[in-house]
Amino acid sequence: MGLLTFVLNVTLDGCVDHQEGIVDDETHALFTRLMDESGAMLWGRVTYEMMESYWPAVARGEVEAPTAMREWAVKLEAKPKYVVSSTRTHYPWAHSHHVAGDLREGVQKLKDAAPAGVLLGSGKLATELDRLDLIDEYRFLLHPRIAGHGPTLFEGGLPAARRLELLSATPLRNGAVAMHYRRAR
Repeated sequence: MGLLTFVLNVTLDGCVDHQEGIVDDETHALFTRLMDESGAMLWGRVTYEMMESYWPAVARGEVEAPTAMREWAVKLEAKPKYVVSSTRTHYPWAHSHHVAGDLREGVQKLKDAAPAGVLLGSGKLATELDRLDLIDEYRFLLHPRIAGHGPTLFEGGLPAARRLELLSATPLRNGAVAMHYRRAR
């Protein structure tokens, strides 16, 4: 069984708005490496649609982008992508699949089928999956910024505090810190 790892950019004040992080070759290289090491991606519909609206065009060379971003896009194009949605069922982006039915059962089946693990990249979905006790690890890229607005990490709240064990904290040249935690059971 693979691990479900919640991976997200976050500012010092907990903002997870994708426009608030530092976008450079170093951060894209980090996320490309994480994706290379995983078996699949998992998103909610909103995140999937945001990703689908941009990255396939970058992978095809239709959008000018730095080399690190293009490498990410090409690898993302080939990676299995799973989407949790109650409103959408058609996913034309390459290697995209719908997680239907019971959320706990569907995500557990995905974890069981992906020995290299699954990267979860949606904040709202992470809140639901954390409530179901399905998240094994957390990888946050903590950006040296205070956004002063939301959305924020675990905005919907959790039923109880989560104890985490620090596995690593790696500073990047841009001032961000890549933090890797495991859920303490």
